[in-house]
Amino acid sequence: MAKEKAVVPEHAQEFTIESPELTEAELKGLIPKAISNGKKKEKVQALFAKERVLTESSDAARDLYAQGRYGVVLEDGKIHLSLHEALYLLEKKKVIIKDYRNKQLTFAQFLRRAKRIEPEFWIRYSVFKDMRSRGYIVKTALKFGADFRVYDRGVKPGEDHARWVVYPVHEGSTLTWYEFAAKNRVAHSTKKRLLIGVVDDEGDVSYWEIKWMRP
Repeated sequence: MAKEKAVVPEHAQEFTIESPELTEAELKGLIPKAISNGKKKEKVQALFAKERVLTESSDAARDLYAQGRYGVVLEDGKIHLSLHEALYLLEKKKVIIKDYRNKQLTFAQFLRRAKRIEPEFWIRYSVFKDMRSRGYIVKTALKFGADFRVYDRGVKPGEDHARWVVYPVHEGSTLTWYEFAAKNRVAHSTKKRLLIGVVDDEGDVSYWEIKWMRP
């Protein structure tokens, strides 16, 4: 087995809850006409309550999903966003998030609440943000026993399988051999590549891609 530092591919064709992704055919009716008409996009309204974030049922919310595969579309037309997706969209000023008291949350306020729910939230968010900023679609991978699954550029969930499973860690943390082997088994069993996203104190991320080699 060899471990090599990996740069996330830059020339490939373009990580809550798990739910089947919609196909392209199913999405045709979700994309609002406002896109083709060139109208200014409105911010999506969302509610943060009981440890989850739900958007309103609107064309703007469905556009958010159709264009970037953010969240999961529910039967009532609302979008269920992961905490990482919600904070990223809040930072990008694409959503307005309010709490159950109808108080609009700032980035810092949302972050504090998310960290109370998920102590390692900032480490995971740093990796999520970095991958999303590079143009990759990132979804949760809880059913695989990993933090995130990442799709190559140009590939959307439902069109093809994810290329990587990703585990975010802080640069000061250590992995036991048992933990390391377990992560490799997850990647191998799901036929995906394993990436370890190492986050430093400034929030910068380096990636190590793990590959098995036969002697």
